Amino acid sequence: MLASREAQSARWGILVKSLATGVTVYERNSEERLTPASNTKLFSTALALTRLGPDHRFVTRLVASQRPDAEGRIDGDLKLVGGGDPTLSGRAYPYRKDDEGGNPSEAIEQLALELIQRGVREIRGNIVGDDRLYVHAPYPEGWTIDDTTWEYGAAVSALVFNDNAFTLSIRPGESEGEMALVAVNPPALPLWIDNRVLTVATGPSEIQIERSPGSRQLRLTGVVEQNSPGVQQRLAVDDPALYAAYVLRDVLTRKGIVVHGGAQADHRTSADEPLGEQGVELARRESPPLLEIARVVNKVSQNLHAEILLREVARVRQQRATREAGLKEMDLFLEEIGITPRDVHFEDGSGLSRRTLLTASALVKLLVFMDRSPYRQAWDSLLPVGGWDGTLARRFDQAELARRIHAKTGTLATANCLSGYLTTKHGARLAFAILANNHSGPSSEIRRVIDKIGLALLDWEGK
Repeated sequence: MLASREAQSARWGILVKSLATGVTVYERNSEERLTPASNTKLFSTALALTRLGPDHRFVTRLVASQRPDAEGRIDGDLKLVGGGDPTLSGRAYPYRKDDEGGNPSEAIEQLALELIQRGVREIRGNIVGDDRLYVHAPYPEGWTIDDTTWEYGAAVSALVFNDNAFTLSIRPGESEGEMALVAVNPPALPLWIDNRVLTVATGPSEIQIERSPGSRQLRLTGVVEQNSPGVQQRLAVDDPALYAAYVLRDVLTRKGIVVHGGAQADHRTSADEPLGEQGVELARRESPPLLEIARVVNKVSQNLHAEILLREVARVRQQRATREAGLKEMDLFLEEIGITPRDVHFEDGSGLSRRTLLTASALVKLLVFMDRSPYRQAWDSLLPVGGWDGTLARRFDQAELARRIHAKTGTLATANCLSGYLTTKHGARLAFAILANNHSGPSSEIRRVIDKIGLALLDWEGK
């Protein structure tokens, strides 16, 4: 398979081992450090599961400097204090493979209702998005400028709303030649949109979106076909805390609470900067357990949530809520597993960084360690199932046998990876890591080779 034309365009690192006997089933360049892409998430979710436990939860709170007076007035700011909870969105928990998402503002609306139940009718100050729990450093080393435009490269923050992204919808006008219709959901974030998209009678819809880094100005060009449903894109926001504050202000206003001030953000730029007084808690929301969050991270390959887990481990274990402290805790975890610094180089928790490097050997060591840990069943439940759900739902030609493969995908422009477990037709359980880098052909060709290898391993007759 690796001698095929498609495979020869890539650099491969592969290791397959029997979990029962430790026998090496196959090896190729397993000690070479390669770009793992989202296979990195195996390490960040394992770290979170073992360091924080499956029942760890995140808390989001509404806080004011004082309680509302007898007339329901808050004479000051209302703060939405982020606790790292990545579940303030329309996503279903526990994970459902066919989940299409619900109302992204539902969690914020529930907090607002709790505030109303406390008798609040008027806020004389601002609505402040407070993400100071984690140090404000939204982009890890090795992420590209282009990444930050899209939802998959959303800024990291302790205050996460709707995956720190919004949906831009572009629909055709009523007739040929008319401007396309543009809508944003949720609609609360101020944007400046230069819409130059035209409606055409026939032909494919082709839309180009231009945005400078850190800007809320969008320039839309291209065409949208008249009888088509249009185009939707998920775009990241530049300041998640400010975004959440705008949404909360909009929700409060629509529910009849008078807000005199605007929306603001409150960040912390150093781990040595104290959080200060927290004020009076008026409402709170607790997240689902960490196990359910980690399942979403690996099933759908959610970059932002993986970065949150790394920083939460740093906050709890290192008492410094930074990426660097999270990577320090990762080093301690790797030492316990027997993975040496020459095997790995981490820059982030998601694998979006092009500077994160891993060997196939390191990945298999992690898989063996977790398979022998007290979290074995919970850990296995985090992984996509071949041909069935998550990022493997449409892989392996959806063959029935592929459900024996539970593994994490990884994809960047020139990196395609798959690491996890499989149970052969003869009942043997294997741990495997397959990393393909630097290929010159289409990623789809490399993925097909990886899938063929996975299916072929199901025929192994050893123990």
